[in-house]
Amino acid sequence: MWEVDLVQGKLSVRMVAEIGVMLALSTVLAQVRLFHAPYGGSVTLASMVPLLYLAFRWGPGVGILAGAAEGLIHLAIDPEVVHPIQLILDYPLAFGLIGLAGLFPRQPMLGTTVGLVGRFLSHLISGVFWWGSYTPSEFIQHYGAGAGVWMYSLAYNGAYMGPELVISLVFVYMLRKYVFPPAAAKPEDQAGTRAAIRD
Repeated sequence: MWEVDLVQGKLSVRMVAEIGVMLALSTVLAQVRLFHAPYGGSVTLASMVPLLYLAFRWGPGVGILAGAAEGLIHLAIDPEVVHPIQLILDYPLAFGLIGLAGLFPRQPMLGTTVGLVGRFLSHLISGVFWWGSYTPSEFIQHYGAGAGVWMYSLAYNGAYMGPELVISLVFVYMLRKYVFPPAAAKPEDQAGTRAAIRD
């Protein structure tokens, strides 16, 4: 079977196929927007769940790689860019951090929370340092110049990431017996992604 090296291991055809399918599914679900914030960020129809599946199924390495790829897809479809570092924080890094869910393959609810909180923190930092000029005067007057920027970024990014986390948790909970480990992935599949990713 065709394979390529990936981080001291193997990337199999089966894994590549699953990554492709899940990235496509995540992209499609991301277009079903329940809410879209003015400067980027949306509440979607569980578009994070396919990325979480990859992280739980194949481990954090593959999850981070797939998440970063999905972030670049989002960048191509709906870019909101004001600085190169902000681009990294809001797209490949933010979505890549969802792959941290793979650190908890036997605890999908915890893993989901960790992955999406990681994404939220990346957006939070981006909001403070590169979107701070958009902070409404009410936040500055109430909290002061420094804290006001942090509070606005917290409120802005929390407005869509909070519901996104809840929706993801609901779907992961409903699908946990049918899709997520231990039902879907064999223990050796999970172990293999920590040292070497094999078919």
